[in-house]
Amino acid sequence: SRNGDEVYFPKNAAETLWLIAKLPYDILHLHIGGNLTFRLLALSLLCCWMPRRKAVLTFHSGGYATSPEGRSASPRTLAGFVLRRFDRIIAVNEEIVDLFRRFGVANDRVYSIKPHAMPARITDTPLPTDLAAFFAARSPALLTVGLLEDEYDLPIQVELLGRLLRDFHQAGLAIIGSGSRESALRALIASKEYASRVLLCGDVPHSATLRSIAQCHIFLRTTLYDGDAISVREALHLGTPVIATDNGMRPQGVRLVPISNLDALEEETRRVISTGMKKNTRQQTGETNLEAVFALYSDLQR
Repeated sequence: SRNGDEVYFPKNAAETLWLIAKLPYDILHLHIGGNLTFRLLALSLLCCWMPRRKAVLTFHSGGYATSPEGRSASPRTLAGFVLRRFDRIIAVNEEIVDLFRRFGVANDRVYSIKPHAMPARITDTPLPTDLAAFFAARSPALLTVGLLEDEYDLPIQVELLGRLLRDFHQAGLAIIGSGSRESALRALIASKEYASRVLLCGDVPHSATLRSIAQCHIFLRTTLYDGDAISVREALHLGTPVIATDNGMRPQGVRLVPISNLDALEEETRRVISTGMKKNTRQQTGETNLEAVFALYSDLQR
């Protein structure tokens, strides 16, 4: 299916492959986050083999370079073979640039372009009914945006809420995103006496997600490993206080806590609450990264 903006929503792998083969285009730009699984590598190879078309990859998993898989990068791996087939690769930080070099990708094919372009303003897109009700009822309103996967360490946020509710009786936690750990996370939430204070939103349109980030009191980003998360940049841009695990590459303005440290997370959250949860000054917008991507496209079509 597709919407009026020519955005397609394939339901399975077969529909995805059909779209790749049948749609008219000059450049196929693939975006990948998380791990370079066999399935994603197979999809990447197919994209690179499409005749008379150029293939571009943006790899968003900023923390992959320091993961066990990233540290074992080599030209003599399947990932190395596949990645060298792309016409251009965009890395979101210098660690990922170095990673692709270790995979054997030529220097002139790898570009370092930041993944975030901040909106000049928030649109008037209405929030989903459950989210609107959440923000009307909860204070402090905690929010996180990401995948429901193990590396996002979401259970620690559920435990944090339980501790905060001892003193802040109207507190709540909203989680935007989907993933393979949804059932396990729902079971964990259901086991808590404060289950009604946690809202699993599923996937939410980006415009509504930005409104939610702007409206929440504290934005949380707890991960076991992570990169330069776009949602963190968006929260900072919108002036929302951000508490995130320290991965060595968080932007200035983020309140850092150690990985999987509930006590430190609680302490920092209480510190933000004690200051009145004041919004910070919104950061300036900029689209130089988008201009860099368009320049890359133009170069490929010469």
